[in-house]
Amino acid sequence: MALIQAILDGLMIGGVYAVISIGLTLVFGVMGIVNFAQAEFLMLGMFVAYYAWAWLGLDPLLAAPLAFVVVFILGAAMQRLLIRRVLKAPDVAQIFLTVGLLIVLENAALLMFGSGFRSVSTPYQTASLKIGQLFISVPYLLAFVMSVASGLALWLFMRASWFGKAMRATAQDPMAARLMGIDADRMHMLAFGLGVGLTAFGGAVILPYLTASPTVGGQFVVLMFTVVVLGGLGSVAGAVAGGLAVGIIQSVSALAFPIQLQNLVLFVVFIGVLAFRPEGLLGGSK
Repeated sequence: MALIQAILDGLMIGGVYAVISIGLTLVFGVMGIVNFAQAEFLMLGMFVAYYAWAWLGLDPLLAAPLAFVVVFILGAAMQRLLIRRVLKAPDVAQIFLTVGLLIVLENAALLMFGSGFRSVSTPYQTASLKIGQLFISVPYLLAFVMSVASGLALWLFMRASWFGKAMRATAQDPMAARLMGIDADRMHMLAFGLGVGLTAFGGAVILPYLTASPTVGGQFVVLMFTVVVLGGLGSVAGAVAGGLAVGIIQSVSALAFPIQLQNLVLFVVFIGVLAFRPEGLLGGSK
């Protein structure tokens, strides 16, 4: 029963890992750039949700769409002004720019919000559901449901809408997309905005059980890269599979090892997967 409980907890956490990592893999899949500042947009999403709760009385889950919109606009502007200029530059220039963006965003947040930790209070914060001998944390369950809903919305957008199809065409062959009348630069801007906006959405839905701080991105950046590399960098389906796998591995490993070794087990599995399947679990799938 403990194993089943651990797997269930891992699925709840893994669903959130998936949605905050989808944005990272989406940006790489469409633009071919690795955004090292991705986790800072999660931090921004948490602060948007926090202030929506503090000033407007909005529940963080209801504020999650607002966090998405605010960070989408910010991300689209950053892509237009900064990221676009290094798309054809050497990889080292892209790395320096996104790492620099990470430092700027974190320090700007420290100046604006201070170094303290901020948390919200919700009626369901400590609630749980009992199903037989299993317990499900309500905040984790709600975050999981919201994450799944946003992932499904992205999937429908990419498969059914003209913009989604245009983004996939741009990811496959930007030159051919341009010849077909698609504005590849606009698709890049849309992809970056969507990517960071989804990560901000994930930051908002986890606020009921985590605290917001300017340095919170450091807690997630390694996990996000682990998720997308495990699943296959550039694969949206792979990010979902990788997020669920990471959540389950973390939760199950806590049964046999101290909590301090939780990520050690994860990285051993991570190295093992890459040794036998360097492209990731679902590498190549969009």
